[in-house]
Amino acid sequence: MRLLILGGTTEASSLVRRIAERTDLQPVLSFAGRTQSPVTPPIPFRVGGFGGVAGLEAYLTEHGIRAVIDATHPFAAQMSQHAAAACGRLGVPLAVFTRPAWRRQIGDRWTGVAGMAAAARALGEQPRRVFLTIGGLQLAAFAEAPQHHYIVRTIDPPDAVRLLPSHRLILARGPFSLDDEIALMRDEKVDALVTKNSGGAATEAKLAAARALGIEMIVVERPEAGAVPVYETLDGILAWIEAHRGAP
Repeated sequence: MRLLILGGTTEASSLVRRIAERTDLQPVLSFAGRTQSPVTPPIPFRVGGFGGVAGLEAYLTEHGIRAVIDATHPFAAQMSQHAAAACGRLGVPLAVFTRPAWRRQIGDRWTGVAGMAAAARALGEQPRRVFLTIGGLQLAAFAEAPQHHYIVRTIDPPDAVRLLPSHRLILARGPFSLDDEIALMRDEKVDALVTKNSGGAATEAKLAAARALGIEMIVVERPEAGAVPVYETLDGILAWIEAHRGAP
């Protein structure tokens, strides 16, 4: 079975490692190309977009793809929407493989919001020192709240950081330890943490650090997956592959 995996996450990597040696599958991993140096996977792969829904439909048809697994980042909403539309039109089975979302815990000063503009508004009017761990693509939303000082942590240098009048840029890749996160927030005198509810263990320590220090967390909640089946365990998505492997 020819299988397309939309990847770029640890979940995609774990799935690829499990199926790399299987002779009954012909998987292809697709990277969006936003990370400058992705780790080379042990299966065939491609890098870059498809050209919208029509381009993805053409790719699925040309390459005889029999099933698609959306293992993109939980906030890669556009790619997920395109996958749902293309697979729906062609009748190609589609499933989402993602990490469980983080949950509010006792002691959290947790404010859930629906998007980046709402997160910027939730910071309030009084100047604050804000730790932004949202990636680089949506930093422009915080240019609407220039009264704050932003500590921005990303993997690669983001172009939009120049829109923030007062900021410090930290380039780093997780996982991050709890002690390091506490030290960073103390040293930077952080008043508020802004993060996406990405889930996973690699960056969860920042929530524990904010909890320990009594720092407010402004958490951008995930977009809905719609009617596409969602699996949060490797065994679950492997069972889904088995269920579709012999389908016509």
